[in-house]
Amino acid sequence: MKKFILVASLLVAFAGSGIAQTDKPKDTKKTTTTSTTTKTSTAPTKKDGTADMRYKVNKDSAKKAQTATVHTKKDGTADKRYKENKKPS
Repeated sequence: MKKFILVASLLVAFAGSGIAQTDKPKDTKKTTTTSTTTKTSTAPTKKDGTADMRYKVNKDSAKKAQTATVHTKKDGTADKRYKENKKPS
């Protein structure tokens, strides 16, 4: 009889906690956001958003980006084995 009362009281306790968690008020307000996309450059792009390399503007910007890169390690820090990353002493 003691086991039955113990099991019944545990069931009531767990059932009560489950009900208390599901009685949260529901958010009835739906927020709608409108996204506005603005282009910072006037360079032509493809449908997927990448630069269209058929145009000279995009080719020039790609060359500038390529020459501006420095040698880095996997963790993103400068690789000191290369001359451009060493500080002049």
